[in-house]
Amino acid sequence: MIINRPPMGWNSWNTFAENINEKVVMETADFIVESGLKDCGYEYVIIDDCWSLKERNEKNEIVPDPEKFPHGMKYVSDYIHSKGLKFGMYSCAGTMTCAAYPGSLDHEFIDAKCFAEWGVDYLKYDYCYHPFTTYGHMLYKRMGLALANCGRDILFAACSWGSENTKTWIKETGAHTWRSTGDIFDTWESIKELALSQYKVAEYNGCGCFNDMDMLVVGMKGKGHVGLKGCTTEEYKTHFAFWAMMGSPLIIGCDLREADDDAMAILKNKELIRIDQDAAYRQPYFVDGNRIINNERKGDEPLYSWYPDHMPVIVRHLENGDIAIGFFNFTDNEHYECFTLDAVGLGFCTGKSLELTDVWTGEVSKPINDTVGANLPAHGCVVYRAKVVDR
Repeated sequence: MIINRPPMGWNSWNTFAENINEKVVMETADFIVESGLKDCGYEYVIIDDCWSLKERNEKNEIVPDPEKFPHGMKYVSDYIHSKGLKFGMYSCAGTMTCAAYPGSLDHEFIDAKCFAEWGVDYLKYDYCYHPFTTYGHMLYKRMGLALANCGRDILFAACSWGSENTKTWIKETGAHTWRSTGDIFDTWESIKELALSQYKVAEYNGCGCFNDMDMLVVGMKGKGHVGLKGCTTEEYKTHFAFWAMMGSPLIIGCDLREADDDAMAILKNKELIRIDQDAAYRQPYFVDGNRIINNERKGDEPLYSWYPDHMPVIVRHLENGDIAIGFFNFTDNEHYECFTLDAVGLGFCTGKSLELTDVWTGEVSKPINDTVGANLPAHGCVVYRAKVVDR
């Protein structure tokens, strides 16, 4: 199986954790279709941890909890497929999952066979309770081979949290996405921490094995399993825009049945989704004022050591020749940030400039004095899709 774009969908963990059941899953599938989220590209409905009984059966198979899923997983899978969506599930590379349900260690081929028979299209594969005598890359290779030989195309979403230097070996395993972070929480501090951690791994992202920055908390408003404090609409916009600019999978974590209009407007922003899903999937790069960060390195200094710490400006060249430009402010104060056109390859000698369209407002503007800039509120962002035009 080959995937060319980061997956989009919904996962049960952030809101429901152990309180998951078939009613919630099926109603969420209904909402994804009826709300227009499916038309925006959200297609996976993923059941996370806590879906099974605590012990395997006599055939060493994991058994769905009959109280939570009285009709079984094939029934849920068939329902989701009938909606034109895809079905995702969860397991773990250890003896137990993170919530202490049966993991897939030493049962990889048995579990992959069950998942295929149930019609699973996506497997999130966690990293709790794994043996310290076996390296992570071997455990993920095992499940990668099991899925590749199960008779069904199943997207392999590796979730080792970036541990054991995951970025250097994950593409060997057959994984289609890899988690570079720990768990997200519904707070500005968590969003900021995960976003800033990406400086060290940005160049390890790539088509076919996408860097997963963890699920979205947009719309949670402090409710649910990882709800905690909640965030403002401005902070949720920054969260979603940063994930899209970095090309992360977009996996919703709120209870969609209770999502407000602001949350739905963010999640359905077609221009940001278009950037996230850009087919060329070119690596983003960072600029800072007149400096092109990539050219400022000295000797063996890490690339990320020169990235602007709390006010990054991210650029991605897109498939049709356009440029995505994201200004982000992770500070607690308003700021103005800018760069000159030569930082994106459009020096005066080229005779070219940019036509800038704000992805939130649709407002069109042009650089002033060869400079692209933005006034940024605290915790805010400005993102442009820019077209190359004559000066």
